[in-house]
Amino acid sequence: MADEIKYEYKTVKTVRGTNGLVISKLQKDGWELVEQAHGALRSTLDFRRPKKPLPRLLIGAAAAVLVILTIVIGTAAALGDGREKKDESDKPAAMASGKPSATPTPTAAESAATEVITPQNNPEFAALLLKPDSCDNANLDFATRHKGRTVAFDGSIVNMAPHGDYDTRYDLLLGPGDKGPKTGGGPAFKYEDVNILDLKLTGKQIPATVGAGDTFRFVAEVGEFNADQCLFFLDPVSTETR
Repeated sequence: MADEIKYEYKTVKTVRGTNGLVISKLQKDGWELVEQAHGALRSTLDFRRPKKPLPRLLIGAAAAVLVILTIVIGTAAALGDGREKKDESDKPAAMASGKPSATPTPTAAESAATEVITPQNNPEFAALLLKPDSCDNANLDFATRHKGRTVAFDGSIVNMAPHGDYDTRYDLLLGPGDKGPKTGGGPAFKYEDVNILDLKLTGKQIPATVGAGDTFRFVAEVGEFNADQCLFFLDPVSTETR
């Protein structure tokens, strides 16, 4: 029993067309596919891998570090309280009067942060849209650095499926370019749990609904990249017909 292998488990839900990429990525990280269930538009993949035992020496060292941190935090708190009292007595009269300071001028970096990212003004985003692998680590790097920023690109709906039991809310898989379900590269962008109104459709001819293969100019807010599912989440800002 002492030598019995203990496993950790992971379940990943994928959309049609990304199963192979997800399985390959997780197998490289040591995960073994043990079961998969396929639906019409989604698949559920179950993985496992042996747990790595934590060395006893490391456990003891971690406990010692916790004790030291407790002492350091307590000392810092005591010193900080003393500094705060001294700072209160050293405040200039202008601050004590409650007058606000002048508003600082925005830096160039802060001004750039309000700019919409497009393939034309951002080489990193342009390169990302051309990546052949939707699991590429460049997706995670971009999402981490630009979370909350707005991006705009010409793309199409690769797949569209009802979200849960709702018939008016959907999950949309988006890709760069005009190939719809035949899209073969770039990030697998996803709008999750949205209705048609959430897309904020604009343009000369606004459709009553949308579907796989439709092409648009997508403007969206950068969310997170799920490395297990190889999905790059976005939140719609506007969707212009092309």
